[in-house]
Amino acid sequence: MTKLIRETTMDIPPDVDIHITGTQVRFKAKKGESSRTFYHPRIHMVLEGKTLTIKCPEKRISTNDKMMINTFRAHIRNMIKGVQEGYTARLKVCSGHFPITVTVDGSTILIKNFLGEKNPRKAHLYTNVKAKIEGDTILLEGADKEAVSQSAARIENATRITNRDRRIFQDGCYIIKKPGDA
Repeated sequence: MTKLIRETTMDIPPDVDIHITGTQVRFKAKKGESSRTFYHPRIHMVLEGKTLTIKCPEKRISTNDKMMINTFRAHIRNMIKGVQEGYTARLKVCSGHFPITVTVDGSTILIKNFLGEKNPRKAHLYTNVKAKIEGDTILLEGADKEAVSQSAARIENATRITNRDRRIFQDGCYIIKKPGDA
């Protein structure tokens, strides 16, 4: 039987500012800001200086409590890495039949002339995600791993092809590098 973890501590790097308000945790550093609400009735977070403690103060701890402590720890680790280094995702624009034009319009990606369609397809980006077009590559950058990942998924899903043979119609925008990949 494995030993159940009752609490875990994390050292916050000196260049990262952390603020805890109730169940919301907010990190801020040179690459941006990231915030998230962590709520579980049996798990508590305590900040003492630059040390964050995630613990379950109950006498009896369950496997679910241990899983939630480790989940909170993983999310916080991703948030710290995001505000320090940032996350990037790359998408490749592939067009075999019609030349696709991809443009950035504020927080929206416009995919024009996809399969010869008159109306452009749109993919909305999450807040604080920046997009750059470099030739046939779309580069997404941001401090929040989930926001960058979901924005890339929205772009890929906007160019999903239905009612056609996928072996022939291979046009679209495809994720070639996910956030967090080396």
